[in-house]
Amino acid sequence: MTVKITESAIEEYALEILTNQGFEYIHGSEIAPDSDSPERNSFEEVILSGRLKKTVHRINKNLPHETIDAALKQINRLNSTELIVNNETFHRLLTEEINISVQKDSYTRGDYVKLIDFDEPDNNEFLAVSQFTVTSTGSVTGAVNKRPDIILFVNGIPLVVIELKNPSEDKATVHSAFRQIQTYKETIPAFFTYKAFCAAFFNVC
Repeated sequence: MTVKITESAIEEYALEILTNQGFEYIHGSEIAPDSDSPERNSFEEVILSGRLKKTVHRINKNLPHETIDAALKQINRLNSTELIVNNETFHRLLTEEINISVQKDSYTRGDYVKLIDFDEPDNNEFLAVSQFTVTSTGSVTGAVNKRPDIILFVNGIPLVVIELKNPSEDKATVHSAFRQIQTYKETIPAFFTYKAFCAAFFNVC
């Protein structure tokens, strides 16, 4: 008897792999703005600010709170009209750390704030979220809702989007996965400001 593979089964398999690698898993509806335990104020927000603030303060525990808060404001102020410019700017802040000038006792010093602890991975928080709804109001047709299959957050920042495809379906190809991700980029561009990787997952077992 042939067992039909479903996309939900592929999602479960992908999430099992991720949790085995140390990711916490949450369904998007559990932390949505209209849930009992919201982690963002609106569906337009893509960063989990509470998780970001908590982990960045922990990683930079020797820095003043106001310095860290100033650094966090910078990553929410990437407002170029060009997505690639915003993405490149964020990548630089992520990899080179955020330089914050601090005025103290009549002199200025520069502090560097880390968003991710690359030296001690266990200091970071890894979260996989399925069915994470994002709304964009910038479309000419009005508000647009998109729900990528799986988003990987590191310290509350959505760094990876995973598009799942069922290989048993004729139209489920790497090209269709690529087109789906391109559609996301066109309709919810702010979501891709923070992306480091986009991936397609095919279950061939």
